[in-house]
Amino acid sequence: MSEPAERLLRRIEAIDTAAADNRRRTESYQRMSAELAEVTGTATSPDGVVTVVTDAAGTVKDIQFTEATRTVSPAALSASVVHTIASARAAAARSQAEVVRRGLGDTTLLDRVLDEDATLFGDRRPPDPGPPPVPRPEPRVSSDDDADDDYDFGAVLR
Repeated sequence: MSEPAERLLRRIEAIDTAAADNRRRTESYQRMSAELAEVTGTATSPDGVVTVVTDAAGTVKDIQFTEATRTVSPAALSASVVHTIASARAAAARSQAEVVRRGLGDTTLLDRVLDEDATLFGDRRPPDPGPPPVPRPEPRVSSDDDADDDYDFGAVLR
């Protein structure tokens, strides 16, 4: 075989190899895209009263409460819900990052993409919500006949 024919054959083999690599990458990206669409984040409050599920975008998809909500003050429940939502969003973001890391195999590339998103679109990585809120006991209004009543309406009815 002549030298120009050998060079042409090598170029064709290189193109075939590149095409096969591109097909594998395309399949990998398609799998990664499908996985990312299915990512959810789930978090449960430390006291087990609230469980939140978010989707990949951080949208709350489900909130479940246990019967223990009856024993928690409204302020403590509210703080717990807000914190648990933030925890679920952070869990979804970590799951997304893991899918991308598995798909790309390079955390440096992922970090660059996230940093570029922050620069171009103002997107921010969900912050870790930190420790859960510490419930504060609600002050109880006392009355003289609390012992006999099932309900305490305090000064409202007096």
